[in-house]
Formats: sequence, structure tokens, C-alpha cells
Amino acid sequence: MLLVTGGAGFIGGAVVAAALARGLPVRVLDSLRADVHGDGAALPEGVEAVRGDVADPAAVAAALEGVDVVCHQAAKVGLGVDFADAPDYVRSNDLGTAVLLAGMTAAGVDRLVLASSMVVYGEGAYASSRGPVAVPPRRVPDLDAGRFEPVDPETGEPLQPRLVTEDAPIDPRNVYAATKAQQEALAAVWARETGGRVAALRYHNVYGPGMPRDTPYAGVAALFRSQLERGEAPTVLEDGRQRRDFVHVDDVAAANLAAVAWTGAQPTGAVRAFNVGSGVVHTIGDLAQALSAARGGPEPVVTGGYRLGDVRHITASSERLRAELDVPPPVPFEEGVRAFATAPLRASARRS
Repeated sequence: MLLVTGGAGFIGGAVVAAALARGLPVRVLDSLRADVHGDGAALPEGVEAVRGDVADPAAVAAALEGVDVVCHQAAKVGLGVDFADAPDYVRSNDLGTAVLLAGMTAAGVDRLVLASSMVVYGEGAYASSRGPVAVPPRRVPDLDAGRFEPVDPETGEPLQPRLVTEDAPIDPRNVYAATKAQQEALAAVWARETGGRVAALRYHNVYGPGMPRDTPYAGVAALFRSQLERGEAPTVLEDGRQRRDFVHVDDVAAANLAAVAWTGAQPTGAVRAFNVGSGVVHTIGDLAQALSAARGGPEPVVTGGYRLGDVRHITASSERLRAELDVPPPVPFEEGVRAFATAPLRASARRS
């Protein structure tokens, strides 16, 4: 039995659908929070459902009965509105993960696929003429002046973005990123102390049908789609040249099922991180332009604004995923974005 926490959500729902398509028995644990799901979310036939919070030990214990492996998707996502969101992020992501891991220990469940994120890296990898360079957090005066590109802190010369590998140091630069890094740390401690096995999937910018609309916690793809549905031009922060890897939700679901198989074949105490991306770099401006063109909408507007918690460039190598896990070829960007431009989104959630 596969337990998917957050299985009524955007990515969790795709994991559930992919597991059912393979004939796997699936149970979902989801709180169905009104500020996430509005008036509720429908689950496919054949799915057992436990309605409860992942931070509630009783709900977790009920959901874990008879389970062999857990895909932990439940989380508060996105950059958030401001630092007042921090307690909810920590409770939802870190306390929830600790309660889940304690429940898995009590239930004798020793296999975990953890939904992590590329945000744990902070800024991506960079190099200058003197070699690899670690860049400090961006400064408000630079951002206010429109100086968005990091420079070598020693020489001041422009830096060249590089792909990040899973062996890069963790350097979270916003509250969400800090909680995802802590989730990985908790899972690693759990694996060492209990003999569990963990695959930590560091998702890149996930997009696809079923994304939530009209919420500040959604990814940039959903924000652009929501604007286009309202007849508005997508508003692009900074200069639109921020580098990202946009990965289709179907590819993320396939990576989860491949990671489920991986956890069943590894020795006890094994922990492995995998970058989950398409392997192709695009800019945020590319995404806005492609979505507008596919919908016949207005041209994107580049605002020059910024969010302090954002990073400039973050793209990572997904070679480990393709070398070690049995994943299909990724959905091409052009094909996926064209379909996403008119795909259904989730209804707006109620604001608390």
C-alpha cells in the first residue's frame, strides 16, 4: 500500500493518478485546508482517503495502517506573502514531517519518498575566471537599482550560471526553502536512526494541469495563467531573464513512482537526493511569452520589480535521476506549455 500525503493537491494528485494507472493500491492523507482546496477536492475512485492534518499523530497513525511506503507531498509551498507566514510554514512542513516520521517508526514503515525542492540550494552554481564562486544573498540597494545579476564578490566581474548537482551545499534563502532543507535533515536523521530508506526529490519549477489559480503561494506558471485567464498581461519580475528549469507535473509523478521502486531496492539507512527537472534551461520571460502566445493573450509586461526572497538563477543537473531511476523522457517545454495554456486550473481557494 502506498500512502500519499497531500494526495488531493496539485502534485500529490498527479502522483495518485500515476500510481492508480500502474495498479498500485493507494491511500491519501490530506487535511483539505480551505485556504488550499476551497470547498474541497475530489479524489479518483479506488483511493482510500483519510482526512486529517499530517501534524496530527492520530490522523497519521490511522493513515499508516498497512502501508509499505510513503510519498510525502503535504506541504505549504511558495515564497509566501511575508514573514508572518513563517509559523505556518514551519508547522505544516517541519512539524508535519517530524510527526509523520515518528508515526512511520511506530508503524514499522521504513520507506519514504520526500517532496523536496531546488530552493534548498539558494542561488545556483556560478563561475568566474577564477573558477567556481559562491555568491552571497542579493542586496536591496542592488535590486532597487536594477542590478539583478550576481557578480564575483572579490573581483566584481560578471558570473556565468552553471548547473547545480546534488552534492552542492545547502543554502536556503527564504522561509519555504529553510523548511524544505529541514525536512531533508529530519528524514536523514530518521533513516540513520531507524534503518529507513529515503529518496529526496528536489523538484524544479513544476507546472501542468490542475495548478491552483489566483493564489500568492502558487508557482509562477499558475500566476501567469491566472493573469491570462483574466485577460491581463503576465507581469514578469526583474528583467525576465531569471533562469529556471520548468518540469511537467507528469514527469514529477513518474519520478515519484521511480523513487518508490528505488526505496524498495536500497540497503537500510540509505538516503539519496535527486534533482527532478527537464534538463533544459529556460527563462521566466520565456515561459510568460510562450503562455501568452499559446493563448493568444497580451504580450508579457516586464516590471523591474522583485521579491527579496527570490534567487536570480537556479537550474540543476538531473543526470543522477536519469542514470539511477527508471524515468521516461521528459515532456518537451514547447509541448507541455502549449497544452498547459488552456488546461483546467483548480478553483480559487478561500482566503483565511
